[in-house]
Formats: sequence, C-alpha cells, structure tokens
Amino acid sequence: MAYEIPVTQARAELAELINRVVYGGERVVVTRHGKPLVALVSAADLERLESEEAAEQEQVISSVSSIGSSASATGERHRFGIAAEHRERQGPGN
Repeated sequence: MAYEIPVTQARAELAELINRVVYGGERVVVTRHGKPLVALVSAADLERLESEEAAEQEQVISSVSSIGSSASATGERHRFGIAAEHRERQGPGN
C-alpha cells in the first residue's frame, strides 16, 4: 500500500518523502483533489518496472512477428495467386 499525500503538503515535506522512499522502502503517491497525480518510487523500483516493461514489449513484438510470418506464408499466397490467375476465354469455336 502506498502512502498518499496532497501535493501542497508534499511540497513542504519533499525531503522527508524522499527519505521514506529511499530508506523506508515506501511508495508515495502525490494527489491533487484526492486523485493520484504522481508517485515517488525508489530508483531500484523504477529500474525493475522499466525492465518488466521492456520484456513485455519484446514478447509482444515476438508474438506479432511469428503470427505475421506464418499467416502470410502459404495461405495468403495461394489465395491471392488464384485471384491473379490468367484464364483463356472459351469462345464458341473452341
């Protein structure tokens, strides 16, 4: 659970809030009109969040790449190949 504090109070207590985050391991959410505005987290938490985000993005890119290459490789070529096939007309004399 994060410690919530209004922005006006956070301005006055910034040094104390930093200490709570760094040394107390707390997370601080600064609010305005009762709604979350920003969060203070340790540099270690930020690094962990960013590495998790990067891993998720790599997973999405990998999934999209594998879907795109398998779907278009055979089925799409065959389907569009038929649409472009040339057929000679059968006239009344042929």
